[in-house]
This record gives sequence, structure tokens and C-alpha cells, in this order.
Amino acid sequence: MSFKSILLFYLLIFSVVSCSKKSTEETKPTLGDVTESVYASGVIKADGQYTVLSTVSGTLQKVNVVAGQSIVKGQSLFELESEKAELNTENALLAYQLSQQSNRYIQDKISEMEMKVQSAKDKLTLDESIYNRNKVIKNQGGISEVDFERVTLAYKSSKINYESAKKQLGQLKAQLENDQNRNRINLKINQKSQSDFIVKSAFSGELFDVLVKEGSLITPQTPLAIIGKAGSFLLELEVDENDMVHVTLGQKVLVTMDSYKGQVFDAVVDKIYPIMEERSRTFKIEAHFIKRPHKLYPNLTAEANIIIQVKKNAITIPKSYLIQNKYVLVNKDEKREVKIGLSDYQKVEILEGLKAEETIYMP
Repeated sequence: MSFKSILLFYLLIFSVVSCSKKSTEETKPTLGDVTESVYASGVIKADGQYTVLSTVSGTLQKVNVVAGQSIVKGQSLFELESEKAELNTENALLAYQLSQQSNRYIQDKISEMEMKVQSAKDKLTLDESIYNRNKVIKNQGGISEVDFERVTLAYKSSKINYESAKKQLGQLKAQLENDQNRNRINLKINQKSQSDFIVKSAFSGELFDVLVKEGSLITPQTPLAIIGKAGSFLLELEVDENDMVHVTLGQKVLVTMDSYKGQVFDAVVDKIYPIMEERSRTFKIEAHFIKRPHKLYPNLTAEANIIIQVKKNAITIPKSYLIQNKYVLVNKDEKREVKIGLSDYQKVEILEGLKAEETIYMP
């Protein structure tokens, strides 16, 4: 027997076996529940997870923490080179101390001016009394016009001197207050600037990762570390814009993860961000586990199905038996049009065109 004859023989045998196998791939519709859901993907994040950044630029001199340790609010995490800031603070402190000495001199001037104001006030009171008495006498003809003008001039001069003294006193007080405030604020600004070179934790939690090494050049855009609440995790998921209209708060979420193959975990949607990410055309939502896995880590990947609705006692067939989303095979090779309803990743609901007792075949 030739090689071609042998090959043809085996091809015929294979065809017969294949046809026979296909004829056994049949099923009947079943009565059960069908679930409509929306697909989402995302990551696990620690509750309150954030990336630590510096508000100033400089060289990283010291890392005070290691990945995995617990931290408390206000704890020093990183120290940046701050020699220039320290010098500025020292200069501001010296200026503040000098201003205090200068302020004591101004305070002495204020005390001296207060005495002058009091003296001017006493003289004004006296000259006003003399003026009022001579005014009465003048009306009775007891004083000459020249003498009365001299008394009047003395009274007006005392009044001007008193007002001038009060004004000078007010200016000295304002100068003292302004100098004190200006130097005190300047000192605080420099002290705050110096403290910015020590990066501290915003709240208590767990330090998941340190992203820099000592000696690195740090800018306000450089991620330094990742921090979050210890033992508290959430799901951060992305939903396609076409599906977002179906998602609402409180919906059940079925979650699968590569870290827990073959397991499904229940979660609930508890936050929806009301803006679409333009680049990915998705919306961000958050969900929390009803009963979370035994062990979780930030940035683990997850896939989820957000349950939109569940229909009970529906006639369903496997999705693989559906042709072009509207036909099924009956009588082995006859295509029949059907009307479908809800579907999930395994089953599809049949609304019309097929009875529960009929047999359908794999296309």
C-alpha cells in the first residue's frame, strides 16, 4: 500500500471519529438562575493608601524607616539636606533677637512720648481754662484785644502740640508692633521651611515600601514611600464607560484574583468617582470585601463582575451553543432563530424560539 493510500485511510478514519464525536455534543435547555453583570478590573489597595512626597527639593541624607514597619502620625520618615534652610533660620533668629533689643529702645521712646503726651494734655487743659476765663472777661471789657489774642494763640498752640504728641505716640506703638510681627513671622517662615526638610507621616498605619535610597536627589515629584492603614484593604476597580450607567452603590461584586485561583470573594460597591478618565475611557469605583481573603497585599490584581440583576427560573442554554447571538442548531443541522434575554459568561437566557424539552447541538 502506498504512502498516499495509508494517509487517505487515516484521514477517513479521523473524519468518521470526528463526526461521531460531534454528534454526541448535544444538550437541552435548563431551568435556573441567570445573572447579568458588568465586568471590571483593578487592584487591591490599602485603605487610605497614599504616596509620600516631599514639599522641597534636596539630597536625601537619611532614611529613618524600613518597608513593613508600623508608623505613627507625625513620625519622621526621611531627612533631606537642609544646611541652607538652617542658615536662613539662624539669620531670622538673629534678626528677631536684634529686633527685641531695638524694640526695648522703642519701648523706652514710647514711655518718654507718653510722658510728653500727658504734659501736653496738662498744658492744654490749663491754657483752655485760661482761654475760657479771658473770653468771659473780654465780653465784659476787662482785657485788651491784644492780650486776648495772646491767650487764644497759646490755647491753639497747646491743642496742636497735644494732637501732635498723640500722633507720634501712635506711630511709635505701630512701629513697635509691626517690627515685632514682621520678625516673628519671618522666623516662623524659616523654621517651617527648615522643618519641611524632614518628611513626616500624615497618619498612623503601615509603611508598605520605601522607593528611594540615601544620597538620591529628591524633588516634590519624587515618590518616597507608600503608606496605608494596616490590615484594611479595598478594591479599586475600573469600569468601561459603556457599562457605567448600570453601576450603583450597594451592588454585589464577585471578585477573583490570580493569588487565589479558583476562589470567588463577595464584595459591595461603596464609592463611585463621578468623572471619567479620558485616556482609558473608564470610571473608577471602590468596593469593600464582605469577607476578605486571609492575606492581602497592596497592588494585587483583581477581576470582578458587578451584579446588575438576577433572574430566577429562566430557560437557559450554554453560551457556546448560540450562533451569531440569535441562532441554535436543532435536528443536528437545522438553524433556528431564537430571542435571547440576560446572559453571563457561561449561560444565556432563551425568551422565544426554543422549548425546554428540545435538544440542541454544538455548532
